[in-house]
Amino acid sequence: MTDSTPGSTTEITHWGHACVRLERGGRRLVLDPGAFSDLSVLDDADAVLVTHEHVDHVDVARLAAALAARPGLVAWAPAGLAGELTEAGAPADRVHPAADGDTFEAAGFAVRAVGEPHALIHPDVPRPQNVAYLVDGALLHPGDAFTPPPAGAEVEVLLVPVAGPWMKLAEAIDYVRAVRPRVAAPIHDAILSDPGRGLADRLVGGLGGAGEYVRIAAGAPYTWARGA
Repeated sequence: MTDSTPGSTTEITHWGHACVRLERGGRRLVLDPGAFSDLSVLDDADAVLVTHEHVDHVDVARLAAALAARPGLVAWAPAGLAGELTEAGAPADRVHPAADGDTFEAAGFAVRAVGEPHALIHPDVPRPQNVAYLVDGALLHPGDAFTPPPAGAEVEVLLVPVAGPWMKLAEAIDYVRAVRPRVAAPIHDAILSDPGRGLADRLVGGLGGAGEYVRIAAGAPYTWARGA
């Protein structure tokens, strides 16, 4: 059973780069555990969502090994990546394909898959399938794209990418302005120095117009009160 009622609280922790963990009621949902992140996040995860196949968003070998070793762990990913995970040893019955419009429950959270294309890096670089995830109808992880939320969704927490070869900072600012979340939290920043993170925070936080801009640091959880 999901618990996305107003007033329910979720603890959000950032595990590096694009990886975020949501915890509620003792259950843990992990998004995008890639090679630029602390992969010990998989040790006690109940479910994993992966937006796309790039190594900074998923370590295929590590995730497949975790799925094989822990019978309670399940994962969702775009179809091609789901196939890669099973080929790497993950049990096929616990790796589920996700595509735009799919809805399901993961670790007690209500999830909707949104969108398909990865943002353009360069015309010579193939664009993989990129599935964003809207959690509990109000928290959006876009992966590597500025995926808009579904019509009618009111995003309370936007995990906003702030650095990458496929984007510029002005686009992150405009994305926050378009989505208009109550809280914007920066992710996808492993390629930035500390001064670079500070610059991103000043620009996206100062110009994006979110109700609140919060950098969720490692070891410093943010408590999200749904509908507060």
